[in-house]
Amino acid sequence: MHRLGLAARTANMIGKAAGAEEIVVNDVVAICDPLGSLYLPESGLLVVSDLHLEKGAAFARRGMMLPPYDTIATLNILAAVIARYDPKIVISLGDNFHDRSGSEHLPADLRALLAGMARGRDWIWINGNHDPDGTVDLPGECADEFAHGGLAFRHEPSLISGKGEIAGHLHPSATVRRREKYVRRPCFATDGARLLMPAFGVLAGGIDLNHRAMQGLFDRETLVAHLLGRDRIYSVRYGSLLA
Repeated sequence: MHRLGLAARTANMIGKAAGAEEIVVNDVVAICDPLGSLYLPESGLLVVSDLHLEKGAAFARRGMMLPPYDTIATLNILAAVIARYDPKIVISLGDNFHDRSGSEHLPADLRALLAGMARGRDWIWINGNHDPDGTVDLPGECADEFAHGGLAFRHEPSLISGKGEIAGHLHPSATVRRREKYVRRPCFATDGARLLMPAFGVLAGGIDLNHRAMQGLFDRETLVAHLLGRDRIYSVRYGSLLA
């Protein structure tokens, strides 16, 4: 939840955030923002992944109670990065909602908040495994994949070819040792050819880069984890991460 505090502290910041990290993926310049979004300045495109909106509501429908504030918290952080970069295009890389009925049951005030963010820009909802049927009565368009500017945007990474791929689904995280403590953070993970996005939703967990689900996705000699710190991105080469 520290991202909520960071979003509030940097609410008036316009343009590249302090503590952001500029990287290159398949020859395209991108900015890893500490709030968990990716911005492509040349095309004015903002990417987020795995919002898992209405996760608390989805659990409640199954009789498991979670704090009901996850959607508004996630949307407040999303509003902060949209205000910061004023993108022309927003792409949400799947698992936008935690289940198939999440967008249908989204409360009217939160629906209006999303509509305000989408006004004046293109919005692409990539379908995910949690929400394969797309969204209901929300601005924008739904697609299984989206290609733009030499990059391919999809929910699940492909094992066939990762060149130019921006994907989500796996919620990458990494662990480092800092001041005698072990710190585990969500991260952007890239070897320069492919990039995996951290989960943007405040209740989303993470999978370590050493997990077997990550095998075969990266050239580990060039793999770098760009960890979301409390107020900046920390970039650590794969070989320096803790197993």
